[in-house]
Amino acid sequence: MTTLLESRYRAVLRLLPAYYRREREEEMVETYLWDVDQETQEQSRPTLGEVASIVALAVRSRLGAGGAPLRYAVLGSAVRLFALFAVLLQAASAVVDRVLGLTWASTRGGGQWALFTDGFTGHGVWAGAGAVAQWFLPLLWTVAYFALLRDRRRLAQVSALVAALPTLWPLVDLWARDFAPSDSAYVVAAAVLAWASALALCAAHHRDAPPAALPAGAPGLVFAACCVLMGGSVVALPGGVDTVWALVTCYLVTALAWLLYRVRGGNRVPAAEAAALAALGLLLLAVRITAVYPWLDVLPGALRVGVLTQAAALVALTAALAVVSGRDLLSRGT
Repeated sequence: MTTLLESRYRAVLRLLPAYYRREREEEMVETYLWDVDQETQEQSRPTLGEVASIVALAVRSRLGAGGAPLRYAVLGSAVRLFALFAVLLQAASAVVDRVLGLTWASTRGGGQWALFTDGFTGHGVWAGAGAVAQWFLPLLWTVAYFALLRDRRRLAQVSALVAALPTLWPLVDLWARDFAPSDSAYVVAAAVLAWASALALCAAHHRDAPPAALPAGAPGLVFAACCVLMGGSVVALPGGVDTVWALVTCYLVTALAWLLYRVRGGNRVPAAEAAALAALGLLLLAVRITAVYPWLDVLPGALRVGVLTQAAALVALTAALAVVSGRDLLSRGT
């Protein structure tokens, strides 16, 4: 006879994928019910800790745990690569933005430097501490990137979560206002990008996952190349780009170069890599559109053409990557 506690355990275990339940459900139920008398089973329910452990197991088993079917292995690989690519781009963007900002402030005279330091001083202790945190915490994306590629997963996960924190403060400010400012959509899109990256890293790079690795290139060289590409794209148009320009430019150049390399080399384009880049491109498209849309009517003609070209290229490249990923999955019968 099935007791109430057993029914509750089985209901929670439905969170697990079917292949895992077929192999382990009976064993898990037996373990949970071990040494629990019949009367207690009719009055109890799974503890919060047990439910949390099952949820964590469901995430691991759906994201390419050992022995997972092909579709789960591909999904897990795609999410891991998405996290790695997204963390890389945000790490390079954070470094380049701060290096260029410091260079500009320190080479344009005392007035410009005073304007830079005014953002950290003269507004009270809490406001100053918040400004310092917003300036420094995004640099932890770099720590997350290198820690992940050195298989220091816990350090990478904590660093990514802390690096994403500054994106929450503008959301709190939006919630406290009685009206929506013109950049509210961009604030939300930027927060979604940051937290999707951090949560994907935490979920997919679990203890059963294989070590993180770039599809090509040494981690330091790839990071330096992204920084040079982002910095060059800003310096080429000084004073005429927004905070998203360099990020999107780097993505477009590297993703297009990767796709052409795979196609021209005659190699099969891995579905996981294409899917990861397509998902990242979709999020960047949202950030690109929301960043520029409120100001589109007042932008100089050249910059307007530039950002619209970026948006169109993102749409085309993301669609191409999605098609490539879908074709590979169909050819492999997943």
